[in-house]
Amino acid sequence: DKMLELIKSRRSTRKFTSEAVPDDMLGQIVEAGRFAPSGGNCQTTHFIVVKKPEVLAKLKELVQQEFSKMEVTPGMYKSIVNSINAAKRGDYAFHYDAPVLIITANQKDYGNNIADCSCALENMMLMANALDLGSCWINQLKWLNENPVILEYMNQLGMQENERVYGAL
Repeated sequence: DKMLELIKSRRSTRKFTSEAVPDDMLGQIVEAGRFAPSGGNCQTTHFIVVKKPEVLAKLKELVQQEFSKMEVTPGMYKSIVNSINAAKRGDYAFHYDAPVLIITANQKDYGNNIADCSCALENMMLMANALDLGSCWINQLKWLNENPVILEYMNQLGMQENERVYGAL
């Protein structure tokens, strides 16, 4: 079965070329995300597609800056610890320097915000796999989704005041 094969062959890619993803492929990936299920068919997931190198560089800089200010505490989730330590070392590419980052945001007071974004992200990762493109689930912007510096920049990128980031790829 083709679908099962796509599911079984999907992997988290953490090394990317700088080659741009063609717009028609990006369109298909986002379209797959748009057709993901949503609680009560609310369809409130907001997709922010970042492909401008200067915007990706600014996000990389801000995420590194904000994680480097944090301190590791006992019992902290291992991946957050890794992000903090990498940020403190410098040159922390939270998005693995991929040439495109697709961010999913949703209403912060909506009970299915994370679930709806997760369904969209999975659909998009499967579509990327079908198009022979690598992808990786990215949580760092979610972990910083109440950080004022990140919030301000995300608002500049089009995220609404009542929205927060719940995942990216």
